[in-house]
Amino acid sequence: MTRESVSGKRIALIGGGGFIGHNLALELVRQGARVEIVDSLQVNNLLWFASGFAPSPDRTLYLQILHERLSLLHQAGIPLHPMDARDYHALSRALGEIQPEVVIHLAAVSHAGRSNKDPYSTFDHSLRTLENALDFSRGAGVRQFIFFSSSMVYGNFQAEEVEETHPLEPIGIYGALKVAGEKLVIAYNQVFDLPYTIVRPSALYGPRCVSRRVTQIFIENALGGAPLRVEGDGREKLDFTYIDDLVAGVSQAIGHPKGINQIFNLTRGEGRSIQSLAEILKGHFPGLRVESTDRDRLMPVRGTLSIRKAKERIGFDPQVSLEEGCRRYVQWYQQLQEPTQTPARI
Repeated sequence: MTRESVSGKRIALIGGGGFIGHNLALELVRQGARVEIVDSLQVNNLLWFASGFAPSPDRTLYLQILHERLSLLHQAGIPLHPMDARDYHALSRALGEIQPEVVIHLAAVSHAGRSNKDPYSTFDHSLRTLENALDFSRGAGVRQFIFFSSSMVYGNFQAEEVEETHPLEPIGIYGALKVAGEKLVIAYNQVFDLPYTIVRPSALYGPRCVSRRVTQIFIENALGGAPLRVEGDGREKLDFTYIDDLVAGVSQAIGHPKGINQIFNLTRGEGRSIQSLAEILKGHFPGLRVESTDRDRLMPVRGTLSIRKAKERIGFDPQVSLEEGCRRYVQWYQQLQEPTQTPARI
């Protein structure tokens, strides 16, 4: 069984204005898909930072990054519906106009620490939006519903290489809601025969991220001359995944018969220590200082995720090592901060 072509497919990305979503939208359009985005731009996005309420160390930089996202989407001719997916009727109207064959659900509060501090909002933006999207999709001829979960669903890794069958024992609000989301997606398949694919990324990094993930924080600190603050002894590992590899994996899963009603780890498939990340960045920023801080007790102990299933079923083949990904990411930041850049305006 071979994958259907993405070209010509009508694809709706809910929460598609975010870090993952806009990168995915651009790639799908490049492959010939007809992509439209539904996003309120409220959660960790333009309106949040423009309001001045976002706890950002560099609001001007982040607004510039967000304007670059929107500019790229506009240049690619990708329609953006500024719609709050928590509103069932508004979302249904928007999706009814798009008539998608594939719905990709990305809407969420994509930060574990923020989720623990504000569980009500996290539930609202994660599960409420998901239920609305599922309920529309079940009777609208949607051929594939793709849900973005997380490696956080596993909790503390109990094996050197974690497969999709690993027990789900999340720690904290974020991981718990991702597990709940997965169960809800599977339930809609059981009850309404809605075809699904669930993806579990890990430690994402790459251009135009404002989510304060570890690689982003480290590079921004390095550019600003601040030390890197490493939790614990730095030996803890993460499966760092460059955004282009994740986007490629999701693209391969769309329309692939062997990807239907399946769950996939879509990561680099290689655990690397935080200390390794710091050493790589020292090569780009001579004199970079590293400090130790206490470890967050609500962060699970993680490592390598097995990508064997994704390789065998949909041909997933990540290409970007941590060394190469950091080189690209640092270069992008340096170009962004060149004085020839036009400052972002609201």
